[in-house]
Amino acid sequence: MQIRQPIVSVLGHVDHGKTSFLDYIRSSRVAEREAGRITQHIGATEVPKDEIHDICCHLLVGKELNIPGLLFIDTPGHNAFTTLRARGGALADLAVLVVDINEGLKPQTIESIHLLKSYKTPFVIAANKIDLIFGYKSAKNKPFILNYIKQGRRVQERFDELFYNLVGNLTTEGINSDRYDRVGDFMRTFGIVPISAKTGEGIEDLIMVLGGLAQRFLDEELTQDDIEAPGEATVLEVKEEKGLGKTMDIILFKGTLKRDDTIVIGGREVTTTRVKAILKPKAMDEIRDPREKFLREDKVYAATGVKILAQNIENVVSGASLKVVRQNLNEIMEEVKEESTAHVETEEEGIMIKADAIGSLEALAKELKSEGVKIKSAEIGDVSRKDIITCATKPDALNRVLLGFNVKLLPDALEERDSSDIQVVTNNIIYKIVEDYIDWQRKKKKELEAGSRLEIVYPAKFLFLPDHTFRINKPAVVGVRILSGKLRPGMRILRQDGKVFGRIKSIRSGDENLKEALMGTEVAVAIENAQVGRQFKEGDVLYTDIPATDAKKLKEINLSIEEQDTLTEITNIKRKSENFWGM
Repeated sequence: MQIRQPIVSVLGHVDHGKTSFLDYIRSSRVAEREAGRITQHIGATEVPKDEIHDICCHLLVGKELNIPGLLFIDTPGHNAFTTLRARGGALADLAVLVVDINEGLKPQTIESIHLLKSYKTPFVIAANKIDLIFGYKSAKNKPFILNYIKQGRRVQERFDELFYNLVGNLTTEGINSDRYDRVGDFMRTFGIVPISAKTGEGIEDLIMVLGGLAQRFLDEELTQDDIEAPGEATVLEVKEEKGLGKTMDIILFKGTLKRDDTIVIGGREVTTTRVKAILKPKAMDEIRDPREKFLREDKVYAATGVKILAQNIENVVSGASLKVVRQNLNEIMEEVKEESTAHVETEEEGIMIKADAIGSLEALAKELKSEGVKIKSAEIGDVSRKDIITCATKPDALNRVLLGFNVKLLPDALEERDSSDIQVVTNNIIYKIVEDYIDWQRKKKKELEAGSRLEIVYPAKFLFLPDHTFRINKPAVVGVRILSGKLRPGMRILRQDGKVFGRIKSIRSGDENLKEALMGTEVAVAIENAQVGRQFKEGDVLYTDIPATDAKKLKEINLSIEEQDTLTEITNIKRKSENFWGM
């Protein structure tokens, strides 16, 4: 048996110092070379045991760590954490949550906390940028615990005020925390380590705490019964590189990987290929942006970050499972396929969710389930026109919803959405998606309850008057003549070809807002979710879209001859696609 090095994921809000913290450890300048100084790609850096002892020279005197090192993963924002999966859980054994002590918790910090708690990943909070506290004299490469006591009383008071504001805000997120040197039980209280990624102060404290936590609490997770076992890994990123072609950056978290190994990888489809070459960055260097040439290896052991050259990897995606095949190819392919499938509990009725990766889809589903939200379908990928149409056909208005995490609406989906009566909520922060959806749901329920108290929808027929387009869209404002029936705000519009679009937002006659417009009147109507020239045009004869249940009730009401004729026309239009509509 052998202890592998722990995998440590570094998370936090944009520009709070994740990459800068790692840059200081490895004496690199990766952060400066990133576009806009914001991390664009997932990175990995090995810090060997002897380097840990050099970094922690003041605090580890006379002490010995039994772990071989630490493998840090630097993520471009919190969402990459959900992409990095191992055996259905989080890839990371430990995490560092970097927070700017001067700014406190930000949206991505809170999202990171939610994810860490969801995956039950132990973590340490690095309270960065202590050097920016007014009057604080930061000491280069020194432990925080030794430098803090040298600060003046007023500076210590300023520090303590910021520190305990952070502690208080963490408490509101369900995190019991304190300064690491005051924590008696790290299983119950999260340690906060004040640091400066600029001067290096506190880095020693942080590395020591991580090493201590790994050594004390992760023996079982880090022990490998057979280090020669077939390797298992997670794909960090697939990219085209000059002189190399398609490559995969991976984290090997179990067993071994050798050149010429047959490997099976998940993604858009399960891929079987062969390892042509293994490129490994030197210790203290960075897999995504190395300062020195990669080492060509014939064999590597877990845990490590390497670059693989292989053919036919076009369908591989970030977060995909990778396994070495020594025997039982079909069995391994089934395992990879299973691990590459999102496990989301779905219902007969509910909303649709989409996400960029398996882990993030599962994380979104988990947050929604905790709020009692039912999910009908859950898929990976950008939002298509088909997705919008599927949502729009749901009978319950509260289920005509699509939630998307870190995905785009394709052009044809945008066009379809604008003419559909569905709610689309997208964001790259999961809890914000959930908050926005719950808020919309609350308002929609009130709207539906208010609508149910109004009279049933009456048939109406109206003409879009030529040369009476006042605004094309957002909302469209046009002049119409009511040919029969009653036109009211809130009604949807039916074309003669059966297409339903838009919704009457308001009706005006001159400066007066009307509750309804009757036969023979000419009025201006504002129509939401519709565009002149796209859904309708001048000269069109249009109808109100009547729910089938209302059509049944209308048969029992004394309608005028014109209204009866209009209801018959609407029924004939509807029955072209639904034979028994209104019966």
